[in-house]
Amino acid sequence: MKTKLGHLTYCTNIHAGKDWRADFENLKTHFPEIKAAVSPDEQMGIGLRLSNAASLELVNPSALSEFKHWLQAHQAYVFTMNGFPYGEFHHTVVKADVHSPDWTTAARKDYTIRLAHLLAALLPEGMEGGISTSPLSYRHWFSTTEALDDAVKRATINILEVVKALISIHQDTGKLIHLDLEPEPDGIIESGPEYISWYEQDLLRIGIPAIAEAFSLSNQQAESLIKQHLCLCYDVCHFSIGYEDHAAVLQRLKTKGLKVGKIQISAALKGKFNDATHADAANQSGEAHNQAILNDFKQFNEPTYLHQVVAKDAAGKLTRYPDLDGAIADVHVASAAEWRAHFHVPVSTDRIGQLYSTREDILQVLAIQKQDPFTTHLEVETYTWEVLPEGLKIPIAQSIINELDWVINHTIK
Repeated sequence: MKTKLGHLTYCTNIHAGKDWRADFENLKTHFPEIKAAVSPDEQMGIGLRLSNAASLELVNPSALSEFKHWLQAHQAYVFTMNGFPYGEFHHTVVKADVHSPDWTTAARKDYTIRLAHLLAALLPEGMEGGISTSPLSYRHWFSTTEALDDAVKRATINILEVVKALISIHQDTGKLIHLDLEPEPDGIIESGPEYISWYEQDLLRIGIPAIAEAFSLSNQQAESLIKQHLCLCYDVCHFSIGYEDHAAVLQRLKTKGLKVGKIQISAALKGKFNDATHADAANQSGEAHNQAILNDFKQFNEPTYLHQVVAKDAAGKLTRYPDLDGAIADVHVASAAEWRAHFHVPVSTDRIGQLYSTREDILQVLAIQKQDPFTTHLEVETYTWEVLPEGLKIPIAQSIINELDWVINHTIK
């Protein structure tokens, strides 16, 4: 739906579906109820997640035509896509394979170009589109500096092939689409500074001469096109896990002329250890309070997704764990002041036992967006509904409605 802050929707990766037929059935089942609750009188956008298999089915002209007619009949439109997970995303162990195939492969490149053509066919006239994607690869797959550097180079070259396709789509159809790279913990790019460094030292260095030659442009024109078609996906959960200063990151991007394609409105888990105030409020000793926090984290230690943890000690030093089980097993946990864990919890939830969400970070980012808009795409992304503890799992459509209502009531109205 169009709001004062931009087009607001939710990402359909919350729905389990291994192919287009299942995806479409989920939309038919849940979207009308969600729209009736949050946008009954106006059009509502969809943040469409398509697996590679689903994208191969939707390119069929009859399937695409059927979907277009359904969108029109239900006052719906597609303006953003999630192209991060390539394969199955539910009912299977995903973990680090969410990055596979990564950007070093032709499979990832071809899949993303296919998504771009689909989005161009679906995107309303006069509206820009975006596709979020993996931050190149999973860094722990590369054991040496040389291997990591080679992966960055090959991934960057493949991403530039997508940029070329996006430029051609814009020239041929007038549809402006950007690829939105999404940093996350343990990705090759996991922070704002790493994104900016890669953009300037790798993407522009390789890309400016490549785009200039491909389209007979000056270097300045080539740089401008790269910045138009390769943007950042600002996943608030991911940036919060790294304790990043949102205002500083966004200001630095603005100063350098680097665009944000989409805000993914998402919240992580956090717990504060050795916190006398909260221990006293719970009538617990410090040790008992710390154990209660650990116990609450344990209920989120499920086997489907990666739940990276970044711990901060009293001096501000950060310690990173590839998954929640490793953090829980660390005997030095008592030295931590705070943990933040990569588990997308509903943004309408603030307190979960002894834990909190990083919802305050969402308010900070959207306050900046309200004061100085830096994107037109806002997407609630809580894909973990099926693996939430039972106490948090309400009917899926109502859960999405609650999240969208929270965003509207707390940041837009």
